[in-house]
Amino acid sequence: MPALSPDLRRALFSLPEREKDQLLARLVAQDAVLTEQLAYRLLEGPDALETRRAALRTLVDDPVRGYHPTPNDLLVILRQLQARLAYHARITDDAFGEVELSWRLLANVFRHQAAATARLHGPTQPLLQHLTKRTQEALKQTARLHADYHLELAETANAVLAALWQSGAAPLAREAGLPRSFGG
Repeated sequence: MPALSPDLRRALFSLPEREKDQLLARLVAQDAVLTEQLAYRLLEGPDALETRRAALRTLVDDPVRGYHPTPNDLLVILRQLQARLAYHARITDDAFGEVELSWRLLANVFRHQAAATARLHGPTQPLLQHLTKRTQEALKQTARLHADYHLELAETANAVLAALWQSGAAPLAREAGLPRSFGG
């Protein structure tokens, strides 16, 4: 984004208040992410974060269950859900929520889709590669959080790592250098 020249900046700040407000509203309306970030910060209030997390928990828990005709169908759903989690973090700056829900999503896949993750072969390879990469990313994101959060995430992280190493993704996990347990 180009910076404003000092002359333009001074001229902009010397505009009448009403004109500045109109310009600001027009500029904000052009950026959907900024509009949602401002609505979250200015309108929703302090309870909104937990409400948003609860809605995402429901999303993370539901579509992973049940029958998926192919592993790729499940992979598409996982990618969509992960994108929703990343968007949530972008809007709310909720790094812990994104990590917690990512671990929960991975745990749900291994819990409810054992048949799809049982062995590594042609049709399951993209799914298992994705699960391995997402586990690796979840570990990196967890490491960036304050150590107090590690205790809250350790149980789920250990369950995911154990399931990953017992699944068909074990060779991929070994290749990626993933640990067998979370140090917490």
